[in-house]
Amino acid sequence: MNVLTIIPARGGSKAIPRKNLVEFGGKPVLAWSIEQARNAKQINRIVVSTDDEEITAVARQYGAEVVTRPAAISGDTASSEAALVHVLDTLEAEEQYRPDLIVFLQATSPLRGENDLDAAIDQLLAEDADSLVSVGPFHGFVWEIRDGVPRPLTYDPLNRPRRQDIPAEYVAENGSFFIFKPEILRKFNSRLGGKIAVYRQSLVDSFEINEPEDMPLLHAMLRLKTSSQ
Repeated sequence: MNVLTIIPARGGSKAIPRKNLVEFGGKPVLAWSIEQARNAKQINRIVVSTDDEEITAVARQYGAEVVTRPAAISGDTASSEAALVHVLDTLEAEEQYRPDLIVFLQATSPLRGENDLDAAIDQLLAEDADSLVSVGPFHGFVWEIRDGVPRPLTYDPLNRPRRQDIPAEYVAENGSFFIFKPEILRKFNSRLGGKIAVYRQSLVDSFEINEPEDMPLLHAMLRLKTSSQ
């Protein structure tokens, strides 16, 4: 089975400048995702999609291939799906390469568990699913605020249950990774479609880097993971 990992990594980012190259745990953030993919037994090709020369150099240093992303799909409003399709089109046109599965990693989630990627691929195959999303645990009472008006979504405030007695299980996308068949991406222009599986990660492994204040928290989570191993 040909399993292709694609890691989109633009050079531009607003909240954290050069976010994909920020040092984390002694190496660039991007390096974590590349190394996790290289350590996965079922992944046999890793491509970084980027418009940036420095990111290109780092990607190759840590063992990934690079597909250069055109400017038209490198701006702030460009979707990840556009980068994913571009990689597939490039590899097919240049090599007639067509993967069986795509593992889409977001470089801003460096704390994946050691076996998460292999286990998630196994789960997708075992469930005969077409796509899979990683999620983290969510505990609490959810409210929606629309047009300034709050309303409860998961419970009745007049009959407040204990948290453990809420009948449904709630999880949240954590942005770490998605796995899908190429035909799902091409048919729906989406990373998710068809029969969707949900892969649960721990709370610690679910943290991602979006804002500057996230970095101290992720460093603390990394120390916690390291000390528990």
